[in-house]
Amino acid sequence: MKLTDIKNGNLSAEWAEKGYKLPKFDVEAVKAKTHAEPTWVHFGAGNIFRAFPAAILNDALNSGKYDRGVIVAESFDYEIIDKAYRPYDNLSLLVCLKSTGDIEKKVIASVTESLKADYSFGADWARLVEIFQAPSLQMISFTITEKGYGVAPADLERGLTPVLAMGKVTALLYERFKAGKLPLTVQSMDNCSHNGDKVKAAVFAYASKWVEQGLVPAEFLAYVKDETKITFPWSMIDKITPRPDAKVQKMLADDGFEDNYTIVTEKHTFTAPFVNAEETQYLCIEDHYTNGRPPLELGGVLYCDRETVDKIEKMKVCTCLNPLHTAMSIYGCMLGYTLISAEMADEDLRSFIQKIGYIEAMPVVVDPGVLNPYEFIGAVINRRLPNPFMPDAPQRIATDTSQKLAIRFGETIKAYEARGLDKSNLVLIPLVLAGYARYLKGIDDNGQPFEISPDPLLAELQAIVNPLEVKEGEQDFSCLKALYSRTDVFGVDLYAVGLGEQIESMAKELFAGPGAVRATLHKYVKAR
Repeated sequence: MKLTDIKNGNLSAEWAEKGYKLPKFDVEAVKAKTHAEPTWVHFGAGNIFRAFPAAILNDALNSGKYDRGVIVAESFDYEIIDKAYRPYDNLSLLVCLKSTGDIEKKVIASVTESLKADYSFGADWARLVEIFQAPSLQMISFTITEKGYGVAPADLERGLTPVLAMGKVTALLYERFKAGKLPLTVQSMDNCSHNGDKVKAAVFAYASKWVEQGLVPAEFLAYVKDETKITFPWSMIDKITPRPDAKVQKMLADDGFEDNYTIVTEKHTFTAPFVNAEETQYLCIEDHYTNGRPPLELGGVLYCDRETVDKIEKMKVCTCLNPLHTAMSIYGCMLGYTLISAEMADEDLRSFIQKIGYIEAMPVVVDPGVLNPYEFIGAVINRRLPNPFMPDAPQRIATDTSQKLAIRFGETIKAYEARGLDKSNLVLIPLVLAGYARYLKGIDDNGQPFEISPDPLLAELQAIVNPLEVKEGEQDFSCLKALYSRTDVFGVDLYAVGLGEQIESMAKELFAGPGAVRATLHKYVKAR
């Protein structure tokens, strides 16, 4: 059983017998139609794209109500195209890992072309220019991570041949401008706040600089700023797609599915001909398009207005998922866990996040109306986090924690202030923040060193807690004022909002020798 069998028509009954769902549409017909009249180009050929946007389109195609695929363009790690797409005719296998223990295996055939988005690949770049000049093109989208929207001064100086993703996209938009100021929607699908604005800011930066340099006419800048021509909608995306898992690989091998190996590129991208992902997923998009759009609602996308997207994002990021992840990552690392699913079997940790979500954060959630906050958090706690098939680690989630605390907890504290709510009801959120100081020591609850996850402020913040020791007895904790007064890390000065002393007191308990993390966690969770 190989993916290329599907193109060649060598399909035996074995696929169905082993539970593999095959495309219900004419793959070659969709490919031909898309090549002639493309509607959607997606930048970012990683696992999340194949497991989610491409899979949604696959569902739409299976419905028989749509006839165009998606063209994927990779602007960073070109090996992905050479090793994970083209050898398999751009097909992939989605392995959906359900919390019930069931596994769904579906061949994704919605990707019709895979291109390397760089001038050095002449034929690929020429094809991208051709696509951007096509009146049929409706949308370009992105899953390139928040870092992919960066703009470097040196890249702005390169003129019309930039090397960063947003520069290349702006260059392609210039081709669309020259083709007749054709309309297009530029759609971020990345997991970052107000993601459409990040794309917009980057595109405007390049376009403005090129006008200033005399490389493009001022009309081009006006074109990308004209919302009747170009729009940059917001979206909220949520789906966990870990690296290819060895257990899944073995399961596929046992089925006789031969394309079951992991691919590691020189840029350390972990990919494969298959993608393993959780079952739960959400994609909510601001419905602000200038040239029509693919009917992704056929695959479950929720279209709404910008205000609703914002409410959904805040519900997820500030209450119902991300804060719980961060709480589990900080304490999971200190308690020696390497799997989030294993943490959910720990009564203290499970109660910890349940009470953070339902008791402390929920009072300030704004119900978006289209997704129920209680149902969302219920899915997180009862299906998503306990899923034994999801090999997600607290160490991965703990990456860049200093950049996350202000949004994931600071916003809740601000909302308590703004609404005049009693902050004495906040017990476990302060315990998370107290745990961060203890985490920064890099010593687990058994007194053994552990490797702290990468973070841009790691050295700076570790220096603050350096005077402290994990030991019983008295020590001077005054250094913590330099940590917990940092608004750049926590979103608020925790002393100014009346929580600093409480958090310091909890930190003292957490530092009181081996076993103190477990004892302190148990004490406050039980009391709450």
